[in-house]
Amino acid sequence: MSKSTEVLDRVIIKFAGDSGDGMQLTGTQFTNTAALFGNDLSTFPDFPAEIRAPQGTLAGVSGYQLHFGSINIYSPGDKCDVLVAMNAAALKANLRNLKNGGTIIANTDGFDPKNLRLANYPDGKNPIEDGSLSNYRLVTIDVTKMTRLALSDSGLGTKEIDRAKNMFVLGFYIGCTIVL
Repeated sequence: MSKSTEVLDRVIIKFAGDSGDGMQLTGTQFTNTAALFGNDLSTFPDFPAEIRAPQGTLAGVSGYQLHFGSINIYSPGDKCDVLVAMNAAALKANLRNLKNGGTIIANTDGFDPKNLRLANYPDGKNPIEDGSLSNYRLVTIDVTKMTRLALSDSGLGTKEIDRAKNMFVLGFYIGCTIVL
């Protein structure tokens, strides 16, 4: 894997997943980190329309958008540069708001047949595998598997470990981010 550096004066990122996945917490933590580095910023928490919507469905998608940069920022922005999608529903609900050529960071565990069905993708159509995202930079990682591996010796149960997926993806993204 080759490394490349791109210097930007501002970035719009959206963290999206099921309500209860901790997207608000993830966005808030990233916001705090961006602010500590002296960036100007604006945020937009995006709560689902339905209370207690079934997991994996479009109605249950929660998100947090952050526009940050080394210039004056006046709004949370329109089209995102980066979309972190924890499952198929999060991708489907937010893809229209990602800039052409933008980056998608997708949790592959959230794109199993059940999640694809709940997000109303046609049978056998997995957007992270079928080439339909070729206009974007796609980064796929099995966040669930990697989080479980990282915390396997922690003494936590599977349910508690799975609650840490949002912090794992946050650490992954911060590790990829250049301070503006």
